[in-house]
Amino acid sequence: MIKQLVSSAIVSASLIAGASVVLAAHHAEDMSEEGHEGHMELGVWAEDQSVADGAVSAQKITADANGWLVVHRTDESHKPGPVVGYAPLRAGENTDVTALLTESVASGDHLMLMLHGEDGGTQAGVFEYTLGATEDGPVKVDDNLVMTVITAM
Repeated sequence: MIKQLVSSAIVSASLIAGASVVLAAHHAEDMSEEGHEGHMELGVWAEDQSVADGAVSAQKITADANGWLVVHRTDESHKPGPVVGYAPLRAGENTDVTALLTESVASGDHLMLMLHGEDGGTQAGVFEYTLGATEDGPVKVDDNLVMTVITAM
């Protein structure tokens, strides 16, 4: 009788454990679907601003991985030109990000504030991008650059 009770307890425990694994796997699938639907929108949010102090700022940047805010010169064509500043970013939401300008920028100049990744370079934490390179290059969503254009004042 005791042998039969022990055997029944083992079978019951196995069934419960199996059911728990199935429930945990189902819950993980539900969570991943929620995470996929609720993923953060990558973006750069900034407004026209004075650059008289030699810096440019973005109010908010969301990134899916560590990377860079890169400031490119541009014009009405909105094609990225030479890099004139950059600042490091953390994965997630970054607020009040300021990049020091490496060249003078005149009032009325257009600047493209762009999200760049930390991929392809030889050193993590070192900005290695040059125009057209793949190291620490631009982040794209649906083949579109993640950026905004502002006018220096």
